[in-house]
Amino acid sequence: MAAQPDPAHLDGRQARFELKTLLDTSRLLIESTDPDFVMNNLLLIAMGKVLCGRAAIVLFDPEQGRYVVRKAKGRTGYDERQVVGAPVTDRPESLPGLFEIRTQSRHMGYLLLGPKADGQPYDATETDFLENLVNLSAVAIANSLLVRELKQTNMKLDRKVQELHTLFDLSKEFNATVDRDPILRIFTFALLGQMLIRRFVFIHEVDAGRPELLAMNGLAHVPDTSVMETLMSVTGTTRLVDDSLRREIPFLEANRIEALVRLTLQEESALLAVGKRATGETYTESDITFLSSLGNLALLSIQKTELLRERIAKEKLEEELGLARTIQERLLPNPLPFVADLDMVGMNVPSQQVGGDYYDAIRRDDDLYLAIADVTGKGIPASLLMANLQAMLHVLTPVSGGLGEVTGRINDIICQNTPSDKFISFFWARYAIGTGQLEYVNAGHNPPVVFRSDGDVVRLSDGGMLLGALPTFAPYSHGSYRMREGDVVVMYTDGVTEAMNANEEEYGEERLMSAIREHLDSDAAGIRDAIVGDVRRFTDDTYSDDITMLVVKARKPSG
Repeated sequence: MAAQPDPAHLDGRQARFELKTLLDTSRLLIESTDPDFVMNNLLLIAMGKVLCGRAAIVLFDPEQGRYVVRKAKGRTGYDERQVVGAPVTDRPESLPGLFEIRTQSRHMGYLLLGPKADGQPYDATETDFLENLVNLSAVAIANSLLVRELKQTNMKLDRKVQELHTLFDLSKEFNATVDRDPILRIFTFALLGQMLIRRFVFIHEVDAGRPELLAMNGLAHVPDTSVMETLMSVTGTTRLVDDSLRREIPFLEANRIEALVRLTLQEESALLAVGKRATGETYTESDITFLSSLGNLALLSIQKTELLRERIAKEKLEEELGLARTIQERLLPNPLPFVADLDMVGMNVPSQQVGGDYYDAIRRDDDLYLAIADVTGKGIPASLLMANLQAMLHVLTPVSGGLGEVTGRINDIICQNTPSDKFISFFWARYAIGTGQLEYVNAGHNPPVVFRSDGDVVRLSDGGMLLGALPTFAPYSHGSYRMREGDVVVMYTDGVTEAMNANEEEYGEERLMSAIREHLDSDAAGIRDAIVGDVRRFTDDTYSDDITMLVVKARKPSG
């Protein structure tokens, strides 16, 4: 009769075999850095040990705060990546076996096993083996997950570094150009090459909320103004496009737009609407950050080009205004014509580089024509109208008839050739050299003042309406005055009397009269300088309008 095996000997051999299995498994799993490999082998070894047909590994996800099925074999009732409740109390009846997966420091999840093929419950030996296997595997799972996390972090860091290099290189490219079109081409190539985005639209909101299309690619049609306004009105810094937004804005559905990235730079706003990436990947927070940085970089570069363009245009305008100022200064009499019995001096200080104030002194044989005018408005339009008036006066003098008739002709020419909102206040006079007789016409101008040598003051106000207001329907009247030694005539524009101080008080005619009266003993230049000095002190040397004067003082008795 054959000898029967010793049960104790069999148990020892079984224990050694299981120990060797655990040691080999431990070495195999710990050396692996792939969590899928580790968990797959844990399931296979556990299922092989107890001969069961179904098993699953459920791990706790700290980010979700829930359990997630990471591996499943057989008909467990679980799908991989499925979020489930706590397996201790909430697990399928098909997985009665439960073993906690934990390291020394933290709980990780559970190994769930189905019933054994023979229908018998797990015995103590099997349970001990599975618990030891799970404990060994827990360290391997934790290590492999940590390695995967580190790899993913390194990949993210590498991508961040690559994105930073890309942005740095793009910034150099943007800074190397001063035109908008090359900047937008570089921006388009960056989206196509770096992000693999084939479909996008880039909208910029300019003043008063008016949208401007900066760039687009791959769209079914060009968005009109109303569509761009609707897109710009979508709230939120960044928004992934959902079904409700697609229904609200059909343009998004028609062009398969996946995300709206809002860009804000200083007080300007822009929107980058992008379609799905060529790889099919969804947009991550890192992707959105890169798109935002790229968009802001392009927007900043466009602003830079606009500012540069404005600066160049401004410098060109200033150069042209400087030339216009030089031309305008040459239209003013310099020097004033010499007349033995008169001391004359003029002055023109424009509030801008060019202005609409004008004075003149034209000698024609024994007649001297004196004029002063103020065109409504400032700047180039006023200076052009002033130049026309100066040309007319030089063509029309000497005047064979009365000044009133010629003034009417000048008025009609200005009415026919200037806008209806442009007027000229105008005063001119003809002085007969040797006799001192002064004939004048005042067309709506501040009446020049005559300080007589006997102390009386005369205002030269006879005339008519402003030049350019209406066609001449009645002759301009004229006035006359005979100059005597010591008489002072001050012609001025309203920039003198309407000059304001910091309290918005006008200099006024009363202050002007006082300044003249106090310096009547001075020559013409002294009187002019006294007036200008008083105005400057009153306004703290700040002018809001052109200041123009013509001061005439009689030197000797006239015949």
